[in-house]
Amino acid sequence: MSDVKQSSTTNESVSRRDFLRLAWGAAGLLALVEAGGVALSFFSPRTVEGQFGGVFDVGAVDDFPPGSVTPFNAGRFYLVRFEDGGFLALYRKCTHLGCAVPWNQAEQKFICPCHASAFERDGQVLNPPAPRPLDRFSVTIVDGMVRVDTGAPIQRDRTDPADLVYA
Repeated sequence: MSDVKQSSTTNESVSRRDFLRLAWGAAGLLALVEAGGVALSFFSPRTVEGQFGGVFDVGAVDDFPPGSVTPFNAGRFYLVRFEDGGFLALYRKCTHLGCAVPWNQAEQKFICPCHASAFERDGQVLNPPAPRPLDRFSVTIVDGMVRVDTGAPIQRDRTDPADLVYA
């Protein structure tokens, strides 16, 4: 009879301590899952067309007169069209310390406002401290339309006429 009495008095409900431990464990697991999702989205590449890191359809070949330098602020690059018709997309980031390098129309060169590095129209260093030419982006011309891919800047040790793209 004592066996029956013991089983009827045993409480099978969850104690407050066990419930709180379970609740905190579930909340911690949820926080880890959310943090993992945020980390994955942070490290995933952004390749949205028309935004930096994506592809820009900049216009027709005829929209850019020979000898022109056209800034694209959203893409952080300049589209340079040379007198012979070749195109080159140059990253606006100085190769010295990463300052934004503006085109100086009066002097016909890129001049960094931070430490006075200067670059020719093709990105070649004219005045150090910049250690190498401006990086470039890939340019393609399809059906008379110019496209610039800002997904991966192309570093170079020297400028090369082969960098130019022709229609």
